[in-house]
Amino acid sequence: MAIRLSGGDEAYLSGERGAGGALAMRVLVRTAEAMGAERLLDISSVHVDGCLYHGQAGLDFVRTPVDGEATVKVPTTLNVGALDLLHPELVRLPSAERAASRELMEAYVELGCRPTWTCAPYQTASRPPMDSQIAWAESNAIVFANSVLGARTERYGDFLDICAAITGRAPAVGLHLAENRHPSIVVSVQAVSTLCEREDVTYPLIGHVLGRIVDTEVALIRGLPAATTEDQLKALGAAAASSGSVALFHAEGITPEARAGRFDGVASLPVVEVTQTMLEDAQRELTTLGSGQPDAVAMGTPHYSLRELEVLRAMVGERRCRLPIYVNVARATLAEFGDRATAELEQAGVRVVTDTCSYITPILDPEATVVMTDSAKWAYYAPANLGVEVIFGSARACVESAVEGRLVSTW
Repeated sequence: MAIRLSGGDEAYLSGERGAGGALAMRVLVRTAEAMGAERLLDISSVHVDGCLYHGQAGLDFVRTPVDGEATVKVPTTLNVGALDLLHPELVRLPSAERAASRELMEAYVELGCRPTWTCAPYQTASRPPMDSQIAWAESNAIVFANSVLGARTERYGDFLDICAAITGRAPAVGLHLAENRHPSIVVSVQAVSTLCEREDVTYPLIGHVLGRIVDTEVALIRGLPAATTEDQLKALGAAAASSGSVALFHAEGITPEARAGRFDGVASLPVVEVTQTMLEDAQRELTTLGSGQPDAVAMGTPHYSLRELEVLRAMVGERRCRLPIYVNVARATLAEFGDRATAELEQAGVRVVTDTCSYITPILDPEATVVMTDSAKWAYYAPANLGVEVIFGSARACVESAVEGRLVSTW
């Protein structure tokens, strides 16, 4: 069945709105056809993942709409790039790759995208309302938007994201449609709910288990404490999107669609119980090192919020870290945190990283072969990306280990 196109869609395809717009609509239509969409829908927001340099093809692609004088039609934020533009000395890239990475980041800004350079656009002013149709890329941003905000996005990635931004359109399929957002499985965490109340680290561990259990299904999580915060849901979702392909979950009594009571037939769904043993197994999976001592600590994946930065500052206090702590944060969040507070962290041995993330570009000291982290996502991807061993633990355990210069504990 041929996809139904609006007059505006046809205008893009015909080149009436420029060569860049024509390319974007061609890519969008062919992808929509492959996805089985019958039509395109209007979107109000895009988050672009394609600004991280992976090679010449990515740069060539984005130069085409730039040269074709295209601009984004809807508010568009940018994910991390390969460079820290505020602290360029932190990134160790060959000069040619550094130049190409900068050119790619600048090309997206030329298209009218906001230079947010963060994997957590939901921590900026860009928070789409419930039920709004958006096209977000980057796995943790997708699951947060769908789950915690109740906005609607499918899984978007490089190239398709900027095409959606230029045209203001997306395929009407998948999680854009209400019928595909209903839960198909219940995951109960009631047996570990007291751990949730005591330790933030429980949330990424639950997320890691969730991804293993449901993969691409939509889960209804039962038993999370009513006081569960956005930061905790962020950590849970990022972990679930890494260990599985979770793009949407509902938390009973907490997330907006679950609170709205939109789901019928939940009582007949299969139920999986999460146990403390499963969480302990998850921690072992995320720790690649049988024994040993950390050389560095990595925090802030996804990017730390203002609250998390304040908690880190309080945990470090007036002490000096013997091991470097690398914390990833959006430049907007860092500006809100303030120069004085940032200076206090840096004087204590915390290295603040903006615009990128320490698991995707060479930032850590090359002599750091064992890294401790509080992020399940960092622990999941860093060993393959950086060739390091990982120790997974709580934020407090990470800080105490950094201060002592040795592994103190993981909880």
